[in-house]
Amino acid sequence: MSSKKFPALSLTEAHALLTRPGSPFEIEEREIRGVRTRVWKNAPPTMREIFQLARAHGDKTFVVYRDERVSYDEFARAALAIAEALQRAGVNKGDRVAIAMRNLPEWPAAFFGCLLVGGIAVLLNAWWTGPELQYGLNDSGAKVAIVDSERLERIFEHLRNCPALEHVFVCREAQDVAHPQVSRLEAIVGQVSDWHLLPDRPLPDVPLAPEDDATILYTSGTTGKPKGALGTHRNSTTAALVRPFGQARSFLRRGEPVPAPDPRAPQKSSLLVVPLFHTTGCHAAMVPSLAAGVKLVFMHKWDPEEAMQLIERERINNAGGVPTIAWQLLEHPAFGKCDLSSLESISYGGAPAAAELVARLKEKFPKVVPGTGWGMTEVSGGFTGHQAEDYELRPASCGPAYPIGEMKIVDPNGNALAAGGVGELMVKGPSVVRAIGEIRKPPRRPSSTAGYAPATSLASTKRVSVISSIAPRTCSSAAAKTSTASKWKTLCTNIRR
Repeated sequence: MSSKKFPALSLTEAHALLTRPGSPFEIEEREIRGVRTRVWKNAPPTMREIFQLARAHGDKTFVVYRDERVSYDEFARAALAIAEALQRAGVNKGDRVAIAMRNLPEWPAAFFGCLLVGGIAVLLNAWWTGPELQYGLNDSGAKVAIVDSERLERIFEHLRNCPALEHVFVCREAQDVAHPQVSRLEAIVGQVSDWHLLPDRPLPDVPLAPEDDATILYTSGTTGKPKGALGTHRNSTTAALVRPFGQARSFLRRGEPVPAPDPRAPQKSSLLVVPLFHTTGCHAAMVPSLAAGVKLVFMHKWDPEEAMQLIERERINNAGGVPTIAWQLLEHPAFGKCDLSSLESISYGGAPAAAELVARLKEKFPKVVPGTGWGMTEVSGGFTGHQAEDYELRPASCGPAYPIGEMKIVDPNGNALAAGGVGELMVKGPSVVRAIGEIRKPPRRPSSTAGYAPATSLASTKRVSVISSIAPRTCSSAAAKTSTASKWKTLCTNIRR
């Protein structure tokens, strides 16, 4: 931590400075489905603008996967080729396109290919079994699916049970598939190493608006079958400013000016081990990285020793995911064998992190900025967060809500609780998805909750706007922490697949 007195500014003062008129993080109110909501004034209106920002990064490296390297320009060419193919396959605005594959360079190209034609990208869990994938395809009403060879093998015998599904594009399948509904994605984009040869197509002429539906991500299904969370373009683009806002706030809190962007600075890079079908991988990691021109390094499966080798080879600046990953890096026998000096930040969320983890990180990585936060599928990534000195001084907290978000903790009758009370967490903001479960119904006017949505959790208030603990609604607070940690231990295990 800095030797200066901390904090130099209160959270209220820092937020006021960062969101004042004329600031990159200026906030305004917009009416969203009948509710006045605080939004980032300068956030890209739709994911098309995120794509255009990414495309402008040109020859910078976007994705590294094993021995494959894809530039931003090559990614854009592939995405536009897929968009054209989807239109030829009959995909129109509002149609659902399922994506089921591990973290591959084809994943973001398929995602944006869908969004650019006005489709709704259905992000199916790549760890699901064949029957589970069938459920997701039918529940979402997917018209087209884009899958890798592993997922095709799982769903092949279930295709006859998916009446709405008209076509499947498969990547990394060695041979043509003898099925009238299936064709190889390589027939459209070629091999990844040849994406630079694709023509530079124009953007599809499809009108998009911030409140248009854009994504369906599935919740974990811990209390029943997974439920689709239907998100809008605004939900997704809101994430682009969350990370840079948190970084800027840390400078002000320690009494330092926010550095101006330097176009000549070396490209930043991040190690992405969380799956892209998860809101952390898609919204919290990929979307802001695309906007900022960050290099993303994908892993085939999680392995801490390989991760350290990649950090050294690719000069990774940011790593993390869930607390278990941070612990495994710190405690691995190979720690110290690789040059990890390029790391600037390690951030994580999704499960309670032991307070001692921050101290261990600072012990092993004195110059690294630790960070954590809270979010979920229904809020399109992170809703609260803090880092650096704020996190070091409050290691049991996952930070205050970002200033576009509002939250309160209520009793069973909907009354806000005083500090120290335990009840249901309610959230409001531009990142809160439009619908849960009811993903085939038209938008509805909000209920009397004035735009607040239940976060399906128990929460304890320790200070205003600071969450002390998050837990599933059906559990006691103590038991729930164990349950949530167990769920994310399972996530970390599955990342190894």
